[in-house]
Amino acid sequence: MAVVALQLLPCPRRWRALAAASAIALCTAGCLGRSPEVTGSLGTSARGLTQDDWRSESATWGKRFEANQADAAAAMRYAQALRSLGQHAQAVAVLQQSAMRSPNNLQVLGAYGKALADVGRYAVAAEVLSRAHAPEKPDPRILSAQGAVADQIGEHARAQQYYEAALRIVPNDPSVLSNLGLSHALAKRLPEGERILTQAAALPGADARVRHNLALVLGLQGKFAEAEAILRRDQPPAEAAANMSALRAMVSQPNSWAAIRRAAAAKRPVAAREDGSPAAPNG
Repeated sequence: MAVVALQLLPCPRRWRALAAASAIALCTAGCLGRSPEVTGSLGTSARGLTQDDWRSESATWGKRFEANQADAAAAMRYAQALRSLGQHAQAVAVLQQSAMRSPNNLQVLGAYGKALADVGRYAVAAEVLSRAHAPEKPDPRILSAQGAVADQIGEHARAQQYYEAALRIVPNDPSVLSNLGLSHALAKRLPEGERILTQAAALPGADARVRHNLALVLGLQGKFAEAEAILRRDQPPAEAAANMSALRAMVSQPNSWAAIRRAAAAKRPVAAREDGSPAAPNG
C-alpha cells in the first residue's frame, strides 16, 4: 500500500528508501491487479514498464484521447501513463473531462477518484469513489481506495472498515492486507500493523512493496536488523543499508509521525538528505 496505498516505500530516488501505500498509498487502492496503487490496473499492467515506456504510452494514448475525448478507454490509459510519469494534475484534468462525458462509467469514476487523491483533493476523491461502484455489488479495489483516502485524512477506523469489507470479497489479498496493516501503524498500533503486514508478506503474490511496508513498521519499532533483512530480499546490500540509515534518521526525529503521514500522502518514501536527515518527500 497500495496499494497505496501508503506505499510508503520504495521511491525511485532515495528510498529506494522508505515509506509506507501508500503505503496506504492508494495502494489507491489495492493490488488487486495493482497499479498505481494497488488498485487495479487500467487495462494494462504497470509492472516492468520503464519511464521511456510510460512516455511512449502517454504519447500514443494522448493522441487517441485528443482525437476523441469521448473515448473512455483512451482517457484511462492516457491518465495511467500520466500518473506513472508523475503528471498528476494532468491526469486529473483528463479524467475529469472523461467523467463529465461518461458520468455513469464506473471505471472512469474509479480512476478519477484515485487521481484526485493523488493531488490531495481527498474530500472530492471520497465523493467520486463513493459513486464508482454499486452498494449491491461493491468493488474491492474501490473499497481499498476509499480506505486509503480515509487514512489520508486521519479517519483510520473508517479506513479499516473499508479494507475489511474489501477482504470479505478478496480474502487474503496481500495488497489490501498491506493497506490495512499500514492503517493500524498510522493509528500508532504498531504491533497489530506488524502482525497484519507479516501475514500479507507471507502470501503468494506479495511483492516488494508489501515487504517494504513491513520493514517500515519493524523499523518504527526499533527492529532494525529484521527490517534490513527484509529489505535485502529486494535490494542490493548497499542500497538496503542506505535505506536503513534513512529509516533510523526518520525514527530519531521528534516529528517522525508527521514525516510518515507526508510520505503516505505523497505515496512515496521518506527520502534522506545528503546529511542523512529525513527530507520532505517530493511532490
